[in-house]
Amino acid sequence: MFINNFKYSIKTLFRNKALIFWTFAFPIILGTFFNMAFSNIEKSEKLDIINIAIVNNDDFNNNVVYKTAFKDLSDKNNKDRIFKTHYTTEDKARKLLEDGKIVGYLKIINDEPKLTFIKNGFNGTIFKYVTEEITETSSMVKNISEEKIKKAIATGNYNIDYESIYDNVMNLIEDNNVRINNISSNNLSYTMIEFYSLIAMVCLYGGMLGVVAINQSLANMSNKGKRISVSPISKGKLILSSVLASYITELIGLALLFIYTIFVLKVDYGSRLGLDIVLALVGSLAGLSLGVAVASVFKSNEKAKIGMIISITMLGCFLSGMMGVQMKYVIDKNIAIINKINPASMITDGFYSLYYYDTLNRFIFDIGSLVIFASLLIGVSYISLRRQKYDSI
Repeated sequence: MFINNFKYSIKTLFRNKALIFWTFAFPIILGTFFNMAFSNIEKSEKLDIINIAIVNNDDFNNNVVYKTAFKDLSDKNNKDRIFKTHYTTEDKARKLLEDGKIVGYLKIINDEPKLTFIKNGFNGTIFKYVTEEITETSSMVKNISEEKIKKAIATGNYNIDYESIYDNVMNLIEDNNVRINNISSNNLSYTMIEFYSLIAMVCLYGGMLGVVAINQSLANMSNKGKRISVSPISKGKLILSSVLASYITELIGLALLFIYTIFVLKVDYGSRLGLDIVLALVGSLAGLSLGVAVASVFKSNEKAKIGMIISITMLGCFLSGMMGVQMKYVIDKNIAIINKINPASMITDGFYSLYYYDTLNRFIFDIGSLVIFASLLIGVSYISLRRQKYDSI
């Protein structure tokens, strides 16, 4: 029965013309428009050296991680150099910022970074992300150093070899140093975030498929649901087969988008396409779980539920940068919690980290966030479906 219902659900989904349009055709049309609008904007542009300033106070000079990392990223002899750094006072840094000579400046206060900008922009976003990566490394180095010292004291060794600890810290910095992939000479484009948002949109549009899958199993939503409710067969298996059919259909649409953008539009997703696909698979699961939750919790008709999915998806994609790269930075800076719970932002941020960074820390965090997001919604859906009862059918 599982296989038969799976096949039936696949056929039902592919016969729904409106659903197929939004899942398959609309993303390809939108991707084509993106390519037509942006393909020549930055065709040969490289990642320019970004002018920044750092307040040269005691907190900065005493923080080995920040000092070493920014020195390396500002070194003229470093092929991956991305910053031209001015080490100065806060008053002079503020003056440089007001005169437009730097994109922003950094001040370390009690080992905590404080970034100051006047306006939003791509270079400011790069500066912010690099600082966040260095902060993670700094926190890790500090914790390891403190742990080594505590262990030495606990064993009665008060002749602590601080020089050895320092050497270990420096090795750790070298192993975990923030590195930006300067791939701009080949394919760097500010509009890559637009295509990332497009993929995020397709992942979340899978929620519409989830709505249909659940509605087909609810007695108050479809004739099939009425038959399922009065039949002796396992309702859980039937719902699972319908949801699986929806997920497979969603992946087909996602695969078509990848194939079209890579081979027709010549979009270069970088050298980590395998990880991009993994992220898209997890993102699709998050989108599907959103649709399942909406269908399970809300009692409105199918059109209203699909309208909710489209509204949530477009709002999430807008906040993640689809209608302007700056929007993602504005939200991250002013209301960071929104993008922490926005699945579209999690997906685009994961792609962004794969494209620009050598380390996988941010990517793993985004994957974990999406898994948690999907798990919570599936849990809510399960509870809601278990509680549903009907006085009459």
